[in-house]
This record gives sequence, C-alpha cells and structure tokens, in this order.
Amino acid sequence: MEIDPAASGAVLKRERVRDAILELIEARSPGDAIPSERSLCAQLGVSRPTLRAAVDELVVAGLLVREHGRGMFVAAEKITQELVSERNAFTLPRAGGVWTSRVLEFRTLPAGPRMGRRLRISPAARIRYVARLRLVDGTPMAIEHLHVPADLVPDLTREELERGDLYEHFRDRHGVQVGEAVQSIEPTVVTRAEADLLDVPELSPALLFERLTTDTGDRPVEYVHSLYRGDRYRIVSRLSLGPPRGTAAPLPREGHHPGIPPGDLTPGDPVTFSTHGVVQTGP
Repeated sequence: MEIDPAASGAVLKRERVRDAILELIEARSPGDAIPSERSLCAQLGVSRPTLRAAVDELVVAGLLVREHGRGMFVAAEKITQELVSERNAFTLPRAGGVWTSRVLEFRTLPAGPRMGRRLRISPAARIRYVARLRLVDGTPMAIEHLHVPADLVPDLTREELERGDLYEHFRDRHGVQVGEAVQSIEPTVVTRAEADLLDVPELSPALLFERLTTDTGDRPVEYVHSLYRGDRYRIVSRLSLGPPRGTAAPLPREGHHPGIPPGDLTPGDPVTFSTHGVVQTGP
C-alpha cells in the first residue's frame, strides 16, 4: 500500500501542532487562556485550517474549551475513579467531585420479554424504570437508565434516586446486598435529545455502558445502560504483565490479550489490571 506523501505530511504537521499546543496546556492551569488562533498560526508557522484541526482534536479530547467571542481555555482538571484488583475481585473507590442525580422519569411497568431475560424474571413481572441525569459539580455527565425488579425495592423513592449512593440505599433500606456486576463499554454518538440533556452538539462521541448487577445469591437486581459524554470520560487501564515475584510461571495458554499486540508477551504470561474512569468536571 502506497502512502500519499501530501496526506502523510499534513497528518504529521497537525501532530506537531498538537504537541506544541499540549505543551502550552501543560504549562498553564485550568481556566487559563491560550494564545489566539491567529497568534498560534504565526508562532508555529502553519495555516489556520491546520491549526484548527489540531485544536478541534484537543477540544474533543476534553483538554481545551472554546468559548465563543472569548477564545480558548485550558479545560478543568480530571477526576479519577479507579477499579482496584484485590483477590480476584474489584473494589470501586468513590470518584472525586460532587456527583448528583436528577430524575427524568420514574415509573413502574411490566418487564417485557427483553428486560425479563436480562433480569431473569417473567415478562409480566413489574420493574422500576428510572431515567437519571448524572452530574459532576453541576455539569451534565451521563444519562442513566435503570431497571430494577419492583418486588426487590417496593418502597424505592425519588429522593433515594437523587441523593446518596444507590447501592447503599439498596443495602440499608431494602436489604439488597449487591455482589457482582458485569459491564460492557462501547463507543456511540448522541442523538439530538441526548445532546440537549448533556449540553453537547448532536452526534457528539459518547461511551455506552451496559451493566447487569447481581446480589450475593447471584440474583439479578439491576440492569443499567448509561450514556457518558465522550469528551469528558475515558477509560485507562494499568496492566501487570508478569507473575508476582517469587511465584512460579503459569502454564502456557492460547489466546490474545486485548490491546496488546500478539508476540509482545510470552505465551501464558498473566495479565492483571486496574482501570480508571477519568471524568473531566467541565469549565
């Protein structure tokens, strides 16, 4: 496959411009202004379209904020929430920032076939359906759709859904002790309605989370799908790529570790990991 030198040069030039702007960002504090596009074009010796493409990328990544008529500013610092591996289980420390919820919809309705399969209940069984807007320090961060068997939480209230930790309410008020969750993540874009709620342009990138939570008896207690702003949420994993010191090497296994090119590890090397959900609080 031949590579177009002009196209390659444009990509490399934009990367150099991006690196130069990143240096400006790292030398400043959140909320500080960076030079205007005209000034940066003169300093870096590039055209306005080349500079704008690099700036657009950093805006989408949540590192810069554009304010119409005012200029460009370093985005707010990020909040880190880490999943910590501990004896083959994961604990979830609280994220930084002030998380609040705004209930958009709260209804009791039949589970239906699809949700009945997920929650392992009859399609005719009643569930609590909740739509919540999740905010960090007052900034819209995610839209969350919860489905909970009604007989598990017959007295669930709107106040519980807007205040405090929902799993704590499950445990303390409803006697439901969560035990495990299986979660998937995939990229998507927001619809016009979702964009209005999240205060982003239509078709902005987003992350779709789907989670099935079970109690200590392996009974499904919650199915959730959540849409997180792609410009303010990203996943970072730390991988431990070898056996702990003083332990024997494990037996070789077939397969490939996601995200690690084949051949980068000796077959059978164990991979343990912790994951950060990094949330930017907004300007």
